[in-house]
Amino acid sequence: MSAEKKIKSLHQQINQHNYNYYVLDTPTIPDAEYDRLMRELEQLETENPGFITPDSPTQRVGSKAATGFAQVKHDVPMLSLSNAFSEEELTAFDTRIKKLLETGKTIGYVCEPKLDGVAVSLLYKQGKLIRAATRGDGYTGEDITQNVRTIKSIPLVLSGDDYPGELEVRGEIFIPIAGFDAFNDKARAAGQKTFANPRNAASGSLRQLDPKMTASRPLDIYFYSLGKVEGDGIADNHMDLLAQLRGWGLRTNPEIQLKHGVQQCIEFYNAISDKRDSLAYEIDGVVYKVNSYAAQKELGFVSRAPRWAIAHKFPAREEMTVLQGVEFQVGRTGALTPVARLEPVFVGGVTVSNASLHNLDEIQRLDVRIGDTVIVRRAGDVIPKVEAVVMEKRPKKTQKIRLPHKCPVCGSEIIKAEGEVVARCTGGLFCQAQLKETIKHFASRRAMNIDGLGDKLVELFLQQGLVSEIADLFSLDKDAVANLERLGDKSAENLLKALEKSKATTLPRFIYGLGIREVGEATAKNLANHFADIDSLLAADEEALVAVNDVGPIVAAHIRGFFRQKHNVELIEKLQKLGVHWPKIEKAAAVEQVLAGKTFVLTGTLTSITRNEAKDKLQALGAKVSGSVSKKTSYAVVGADPGSKATKAEELGVEILDEQALLKLIT
Repeated sequence: MSAEKKIKSLHQQINQHNYNYYVLDTPTIPDAEYDRLMRELEQLETENPGFITPDSPTQRVGSKAATGFAQVKHDVPMLSLSNAFSEEELTAFDTRIKKLLETGKTIGYVCEPKLDGVAVSLLYKQGKLIRAATRGDGYTGEDITQNVRTIKSIPLVLSGDDYPGELEVRGEIFIPIAGFDAFNDKARAAGQKTFANPRNAASGSLRQLDPKMTASRPLDIYFYSLGKVEGDGIADNHMDLLAQLRGWGLRTNPEIQLKHGVQQCIEFYNAISDKRDSLAYEIDGVVYKVNSYAAQKELGFVSRAPRWAIAHKFPAREEMTVLQGVEFQVGRTGALTPVARLEPVFVGGVTVSNASLHNLDEIQRLDVRIGDTVIVRRAGDVIPKVEAVVMEKRPKKTQKIRLPHKCPVCGSEIIKAEGEVVARCTGGLFCQAQLKETIKHFASRRAMNIDGLGDKLVELFLQQGLVSEIADLFSLDKDAVANLERLGDKSAENLLKALEKSKATTLPRFIYGLGIREVGEATAKNLANHFADIDSLLAADEEALVAVNDVGPIVAAHIRGFFRQKHNVELIEKLQKLGVHWPKIEKAAAVEQVLAGKTFVLTGTLTSITRNEAKDKLQALGAKVSGSVSKKTSYAVVGADPGSKATKAEELGVEILDEQALLKLIT
């Protein structure tokens, strides 16, 4: 392709991306890819100056203003910045500055975090905000005054009395990360569109035609420069100007510092890069500005950027690559997570070949397929994730991503309950991916109560291969345990005694210890009392299960899914053969659920019975015991020195029971 044709092609690509970014608020490529296209065009135009045209993207700042808002002409253009991507390029910038200023002295630079938001211009006359505009194409922007007035961190009237009669200030409007996450969570829950990143969220929020919508978004701002000014009293350097802005009630970034020489600038860059992931907002680099306004004036501008400033970009957090395949990983709770296998790409400072796809709903939302070109984002230590699909690069043949029918680890059935986002393996007791958490739960105090079998010991048994399923706990060899690090004969003996003691349990504890999804202590007791023995529970279909108090269709499906797995049933039988047993439950006791449908909350100290004992007795009678008071609470049992739950119960009109009243109910 000739240089002229390549330049025209780049014009079209970049203009389209500008339109997507600035007008539609839907960028289709990462910033790093856009930067590469621009640099390629700049290089070609440098080598072929005869092909530079007035409408080249290198001769402009952005794209045209959207038609939904009145247009505002900027008296002083809002130019963009040149970029540096390495220390060498920053050093070259400093060398140019010194050469143009004809000085060998160290240059003072104001170092500012480069906010990843929306550049805006605010015009104050006699201290009152009269207009706000977006940057637009740098010369003409959009009038967003009514929307900007809803942002609480923007003063409608300036503070003090020493500001110019007409003052145009410029800054970056952004959405803090916490606000962005909360907004997306709320939108996701309501089935509404979510934003890809805080920058898009800020842009979309500012361009709402209804200011009430903008007011509902957590927008914020930092100011960093001036446009047109009529009047005296402006500082003669940038650092002092920022102090003036703060005095007038205009927020500036607290991380900004004055540095001298390129080495100090690099040190600032490294420090803010290390701090990046702890900041409350997104940044994508550092901006360096010559501090002296006299020097800025002498340096002047090139066609689209000031000579006296440069943006030192961080390594790209977003890059494009190809999705080569998808694997499903099984988590400690049985949840399946799709993991994208990518053509390796350098992003966020590391080479990435795997990325999270979260869940099937996210896959469907993105419409991502194997073979697609995708945008991958990596932020700090956060696991890389697939952010979007570049639809314009989708090949003719792609493969849809489907949920496997069997667990990739143990071969058990995979179920995805109606209304749930996550699909899960039903392997439970058998699945090696879930084994650690399964054993910890099985041994816990409210389940089998195996004294001394804590997290670290469970991990040690698994690492050494002494346990490959729950039943192996009851076949442990004393010498093998005693030879483990930090253990000995006495510790091994104590553990084996605790394991032997735990074999004498109760049916509710045993059912709870199996770790069936959504089957907590109360549900386990209801199941035990209803069916009276484990064989009847194993044989129960979903219709029989929903007849149990506190068991609905979803929980019934989880229970049936668990017992439908042959290996789970075999393991239960093996545990019984190894001596795990419980007292027989009489059928008559199963129907005496006199407190069914009632919810109790316990607070304060009980003297004649512990709270755990009281909880057990209440649940045995069919009651639900909750940890918090609400309008649905039937009774609040109040002992000595109660907490705030007692106060809340009184405020909500919940009936209060003392210890004696409780004992009458449960004995």
